[in-house]
Amino acid sequence: MAMAQLPQDLIEEILSWLPVKSLMRFRCVSRTWNSLIFQAHFIKLNLERSSRNTHVLLRCQINTVFEDMRDLPGIAPCSICSLLENPSSTVDNGCHQLDNRYLFIGSCNGLVCLINLVARGEFSEYRVWFCNLATRIMSEDSPHLCLRSCNYKLWWYQVKCGFGYDDRSDTYKVVLVLSNIKSQNREVRVHSLGDTHWRKVLTCPAFPILGEKCGQPVSGTVNWFAIRKLGFDYEWETVTVDQLVIFSYDLNKETFKYLLMPNGLSEVPRGPELGVLKGCLCLSHVHRRTHFVVWLMREFGVENSWTQLLNVTLELLQAPLPCVILKLLCISENGDVLLLANYISSKFILYNKKDNRIVYTQDFNNQVPMSSHDYIQSLVLPYGN
Repeated sequence: MAMAQLPQDLIEEILSWLPVKSLMRFRCVSRTWNSLIFQAHFIKLNLERSSRNTHVLLRCQINTVFEDMRDLPGIAPCSICSLLENPSSTVDNGCHQLDNRYLFIGSCNGLVCLINLVARGEFSEYRVWFCNLATRIMSEDSPHLCLRSCNYKLWWYQVKCGFGYDDRSDTYKVVLVLSNIKSQNREVRVHSLGDTHWRKVLTCPAFPILGEKCGQPVSGTVNWFAIRKLGFDYEWETVTVDQLVIFSYDLNKETFKYLLMPNGLSEVPRGPELGVLKGCLCLSHVHRRTHFVVWLMREFGVENSWTQLLNVTLELLQAPLPCVILKLLCISENGDVLLLANYISSKFILYNKKDNRIVYTQDFNNQVPMSSHDYIQSLVLPYGN
């Protein structure tokens, strides 16, 4: 009776601070609560008040036990606290297996974006899917989400993908960066959540985009590691530090620009990779074949804000040359403890930066983490309002 007498705005205020798991249970309380929880203004309010930097989403490779089956893709939303305590168990218990026809594009505000590339003769067809892992709601395979890619010949194109949020238009956007090898041009096409088509938004001369197929979403942009050099022909041995840039696509302005590497980068890095750590763009690489280095852009777009977060010897990380494949998966709240993955030894490494020591190593189990992405549990719906 006391609950029934509370003003509606007070009930809404209280509920907006609760985690998604609790809210999904409370939908059963009444029709009013069920309706409120999925209203657009409440979804935004809950997202604004949700705890940040407490979870990450790991893209995984699930090792199968059958010789005639290929390894399968998976995604695992993980609590950072649990991940630092017991990474193998946390990843195994939280992993969602994906159909191997789907490519994970990215995660933004709780939404996960997948693309299914279907080859039909000499043409390709892209189908976009959105899902919310916390609410277990997925977009339907309906005509307005089953998208055709304008019949590009597969062997003429190199494709990079990205997914992010445009806060000015309140829209989630999928980006395809299509590099035409024949014409030496690059096109950017965009699909907004809820639209029925792709839009061609940009054409520019081609230049090499390196590393992961999927771009990193930060502050309304999607970012890839690139070389500021026209054309596709290049030799890595001849590339200079000044040619290395970050290709940054602005989701709102639908333009791109180059971001410079950190000033402290004195030579071309070995195995450079972009990522996102606590909402900030980060760059990791091997330096002078002796150290693993991580840079963090504290203020996005401000090149002077690059800060060296980590500089530790490969010897200490038990990752000697010539084969070194290291990735930073997450960092503790105080920034002292980092979890890394060593893909040569198939081990997690928990490193204490403050004490400069390895706390422990732990073997990968069946789920091998391939990349780490910022993640937040939310009520955001995987379809247009």
